[in-house]
Amino acid sequence: AFYQRVGLTADDVGIKVNSRLVIGEVLTELGIPPELFAATCVLVDKLEKVPIDAVQGDLQELGLDRSVVEKLLDVLSSKSMDALKEILGNESEAVRQLENFLALCEAYGISDWIVLDASVVRGLAYYTGLVFEAFDRKGELRAIAGGGRYDKLLETFGGDPTPAAGFGFGDAVIVELLKDRNLLPSFEASGMDSVVFAMSQDLYPAAIDVATRLREAGQQVDLVLEDKKAKWVFKHADRIQSSYCWIIGRDEVEKGEASVKILKTGQQENINLDDIAKWVADQRTGGSE
Repeated sequence: AFYQRVGLTADDVGIKVNSRLVIGEVLTELGIPPELFAATCVLVDKLEKVPIDAVQGDLQELGLDRSVVEKLLDVLSSKSMDALKEILGNESEAVRQLENFLALCEAYGISDWIVLDASVVRGLAYYTGLVFEAFDRKGELRAIAGGGRYDKLLETFGGDPTPAAGFGFGDAVIVELLKDRNLLPSFEASGMDSVVFAMSQDLYPAAIDVATRLREAGQQVDLVLEDKKAKWVFKHADRIQSSYCWIIGRDEVEKGEASVKILKTGQQENINLDDIAKWVADQRTGGSE
């Protein structure tokens, strides 16, 4: 739903899915001791980052025979359920888990986004079941997101057995993807109603008070607590297309007031702090210009 909300489609983003049970079943069948499972997964996780020959060499250094490595890599190249069934058999728990998951994806109408890829294992040892990685279909960016099930993680640290799932998301990557697809929104037009600025640092509490009153009255407020000149603040308010700019000066604070400039008309007036909510309501209904 997130990808769709920001304008991306299944042509832009794919989600590779697999189950850690796949590699677990294969390693067990190949006679690899359980203590090597985690290290093997770490190396397999490098398949898209380094040449396959390098991964193959590292697996052999780990103690896996060449024939075992070749068999393992053959399984990891599987891209369809039929190929996995042929290798693991119809009674495989990994096959059952993936079939159930793919059926759910079909029911939710997201199958176009899903790509079965047995090489996706996620390098961290705590994953226990389904794992996934979201990727750019053009192949120009690193993984957008990745995660999966880790049902034994809390138990490992002394907690009660608790099913769990989670993921990490690359904010920088998604920004680059949105830029590439011309989908990144402009932040110049921020939708801010008011900019509030204090003329000096000791007036920050008063500025915060005004910003709070404006927000309570329903406005979106950009509170500037920086050492800037008033000229910069007015330009900033204009740049983000704010409607009002509030300047908190010492004289106004001593009178219990705040100075506001209506940027559309250039009109400026002082408003009593207790009247801010009414003033905002009047502006909304056109009662004051």
